[in-house]
Amino acid sequence: MPSLANLHVAAHPAIADRLARLRDRATTTPVFRTLIEELGAFLAYEATRDLPMRDQRVETPLIETTAQRIGTRPVVAPILRAGLGLLSGFLNVIDDAVVAHLGFYRDPESLCAVPYYANLPPELADRHVFVLDPMLATGNSGVAALDTLVERGAQNLTFVCVIAAPEGVRTIHAAHPGVRIVAAALDAGLNDHAYIVPGLGDAGDRMFGSLTSVPVTVRSQR
Repeated sequence: MPSLANLHVAAHPAIADRLARLRDRATTTPVFRTLIEELGAFLAYEATRDLPMRDQRVETPLIETTAQRIGTRPVVAPILRAGLGLLSGFLNVIDDAVVAHLGFYRDPESLCAVPYYANLPPELADRHVFVLDPMLATGNSGVAALDTLVERGAQNLTFVCVIAAPEGVRTIHAAHPGVRIVAAALDAGLNDHAYIVPGLGDAGDRMFGSLTSVPVTVRSQR
């Protein structure tokens, strides 16, 4: 098993209940999307617990007082496409986060992460950045996303997922030992096709009702 030093598995009955329904192959696409969104909010609450704060003077209906606000707007970066499922729930918790987008797909033969899109804010060094992807399997896409963010100056990084495999945790911590991983569950491992077991299948396909995560332009070249 990987070191648990930078891995936080969120334990709560509401999280466990939703995760059980996500794993069920009979769960329909609309329900699956709703459950992923709800878990996005729960995981955001855990992942952002230690965000730095700042004081701000406010006028209540009675007196002026000092209140606390989040110090700097964080950045939330979903990995396309499945990471989009966690985004709205995250924004329900941190509603003024800056949204970035990172596009990778997993080559079905090499299992390498292939980039195809990146839209990031220019200043990342002073912001906390949260990478969203429901499944942390091999960790290849996660490392590719983190590499991209570090190259743009990001220093405070957290990877947020629904289910992590030990292999993926090891891969991320080998490449980026300071990155914290927040997950709803740590599963047993990967099968021969690099799917998490017991897992829940392909999160993107089940979320959007599609059959493949490989872009059409890439498939047409094969």
